[in-house]
Amino acid sequence: MSATLRHRAASPAKAGDTDKKQLIREAEELELSEGQKFVVPNFTTKQLLDAIPAHCFKRSAFKSSLYVVQDVAALAVLVYGAYHIDSFLSRFNLSTAATWGARAALWSAYWIAAGLFGTGLWVIAHEAGHQAYSTSKTINNSVGWVLHSALLVPYHSWRISHGRHHAATGHLTRDEVFVPKTRSQLGYPEIKHESEYKGINVPAWRQAELREALGESPIGSLWNLFIHQIFGWPLYLIRNASGQLHYPKGTSHFKPSSIIFKPSHFWQIISSDIGVFLTLGALGVWGYFRGFKEVVAVYLIPYLWVNHWLVFITFLQHTDPLLPHYSAKTWTFARGALATVDRKFLGPIGKYVFHGICETHVSHHTASRIPHYNAWEATDALKKFLGVHYQESDENMLYSFYRIYRECLFIEDGEDIAFFKNASGLAAKVGIEEGGNISDSGLDLK
Repeated sequence: MSATLRHRAASPAKAGDTDKKQLIREAEELELSEGQKFVVPNFTTKQLLDAIPAHCFKRSAFKSSLYVVQDVAALAVLVYGAYHIDSFLSRFNLSTAATWGARAALWSAYWIAAGLFGTGLWVIAHEAGHQAYSTSKTINNSVGWVLHSALLVPYHSWRISHGRHHAATGHLTRDEVFVPKTRSQLGYPEIKHESEYKGINVPAWRQAELREALGESPIGSLWNLFIHQIFGWPLYLIRNASGQLHYPKGTSHFKPSSIIFKPSHFWQIISSDIGVFLTLGALGVWGYFRGFKEVVAVYLIPYLWVNHWLVFITFLQHTDPLLPHYSAKTWTFARGALATVDRKFLGPIGKYVFHGICETHVSHHTASRIPHYNAWEATDALKKFLGVHYQESDENMLYSFYRIYRECLFIEDGEDIAFFKNASGLAAKVGIEEGGNISDSGLDLK
């Protein structure tokens, strides 16, 4: 299970190694195999930040803007090409069927490519929200508002909730998104055998019972994945889908009164709503004069691809059978920052189009003001420092997405260090705590 998510080899003098050896010896009493033990990291935020070279924190508005120019230029070329598909095909003496086939292929290529570069722009806007675009808050918020509004994202609203996510990543009651649901919340069968508490060595008869109750057909999984990808992002913004269940009904990124926000955020939420409505108005005018078919073909379908990639990326960054989630008793900022995984997205696309958001996510959660072009060096430094506590995966992300969606179903109620369980009630890891609680949060959400 999740065999491709691997820890890096530890350096001999890393913090906590002595305690780790003792805890692993104690774990033998639980009859755990070596691969089932997860020693909870016990770093402070300062230790993590000190491991990163100081120059990685330098931000440049000029350099960041070059990436905006790159993505906008790529999109402009793609849009220009899309408008000339028919005139291009008219140069060839193709049959009607061949013309339709070629048109479908070229439009599909446009939709996919525009969705990729649109996601790249979304990543830059996200970086502006973290104040990583430049040293100027005015520049950051202006760029972020324009880019996110163009992608129908309420900039400040999501910037604030996303900041809350960073301030409480992996916290079972304070994290903002992709919060694991418990056995009782999902109405799954109650525990019958003591082994189910940890999800280790569950008897075969009980695994079979659980699979019968919880199992889902591959076709059913694919359909639910499709709905998850198409509607997941807008539903999260509109009605807090996949967010905290204890938030009141009506929680929305478009309402200044939502529990997510403070009264002082009121005008920022209003300005975010205005940005989205301006874009919707522009799309309406475009459709009125040019036809809504053109709006769908040129804007809407690439927009849906952006939504897909956004949900795809963030889901895989924070969901895996090997990633822990912590209760208030065991959570620290440093532990939450390390409760994510770096993955590789389709070769050069991840690095040059998505700006490394998949490959450098651990460093991003460690210090979100590091610009993406410096995050690669920061990631290498953290790898060396963290040793076994750094998690990465070389598994194809498309396969990982389907596998993890089917494997990560629920956690147990009341756990302090929780790992997802699959339809057989099995967990991949059991947490072994390494020392006391460290209180260290510190994100500015103003």
